Amino acid sequence: MTRRAAVTGDNRDVRTTQRLVVDPERLETSEAKEALERAAAILCAGGLVALPTETVYGLGANALDKEAVKRIFRAKRRPAWDPVIVHVAAESMLEGLAKEIPERAHRLIQEFWPGPLTLLLPRSSAVPDAVTAGRPQVGVRMPAHPVALELIRRAGVPIAAPSANLFGHISPTTAAHVLDDLDGRIDAVLDAGATEHGVESTVIDPCPCPMVIYRPGAVTAEQIRDAAGPVEFFVASQEPANKPRRGLPSPGVGLRHYAPRARLVLVEAPLDELGARLAEAARDWSGERLGVMLPAGVATPGELAQARIYAWGRWDTPKELASRLYSGLRALEAEGCSVILCSLPPGEGIGAAIRDRLRKAAKEK
Repeated sequence: MTRRAAVTGDNRDVRTTQRLVVDPERLETSEAKEALERAAAILCAGGLVALPTETVYGLGANALDKEAVKRIFRAKRRPAWDPVIVHVAAESMLEGLAKEIPERAHRLIQEFWPGPLTLLLPRSSAVPDAVTAGRPQVGVRMPAHPVALELIRRAGVPIAAPSANLFGHISPTTAAHVLDDLDGRIDAVLDAGATEHGVESTVIDPCPCPMVIYRPGAVTAEQIRDAAGPVEFFVASQEPANKPRRGLPSPGVGLRHYAPRARLVLVEAPLDELGARLAEAARDWSGERLGVMLPAGVATPGELAQARIYAWGRWDTPKELASRLYSGLRALEAEGCSVILCSLPPGEGIGAAIRDRLRKAAKEK
């Protein structure tokens, strides 16, 4: 059932959140058009709409409306020092967001847009400080999801959209996940089913040489190197403080993110040794309500007989592991697990993104 809510200037006044169902393969239907028009009208009025992308669900607001962007931060309980990404539906929309676009950025756009790649570009004066946490660059991407693209087109404005969850919690890959965190705090969610990739976009600064990846994602370093030249991963000079004095240089840098409310314990071993290593870790947490992200092909050891098991996916198919990562963590959290054991996959390709998210999620509060 669709629940109605009025657009409001204060997130605390949103009592119900509209759930607008859209079939991404049938955008020509009257139902889809009505849902998209409703969502676009909310955005144009300064409200908040959670929208599906090919990575995770994002919490959207008009990126050029500073008060609307501030509502994102209030709804998510997100600190102002953490910048957000702006989503566009056409390369021409960059003209109002970026002062310049380097040649390497043009090559990346040609190769990967629409897609899960965010470019950090010199911001124009039209971009509110709230979007960039006061930093001189703005993160921009063009999502490869038909519902997201159509919503941006209908709204006619770029959409600022971090993940649609409470700050630091597991990112949402379904509309149900969004409502678990934000029901009553936002105006609407466009429900288009589960997302494809399951982890957030790669964030890269294409301006220096070599280019710098601030957050690994579905577009890998190898793909970027082949398309546009040398690239390296960002390495912080020191661990960011819990309350940084200035804005972070990029979304997803440092701090505890993507985390379940349960304690997350990481286990690293070759596939043929994972069962034994998980059993060893389970003995260290006896007395806890255990959950396990268990890859396919790993037998359940006796020590995990009473644990809640999530069938994670095939170890040799990292795209599958990525797409099921957040759903698995949320499922085990919903079963009341106090400790979740999770294997660290190899770091090649999208495995680098999975390892990044798990290591941030496992940090101490």
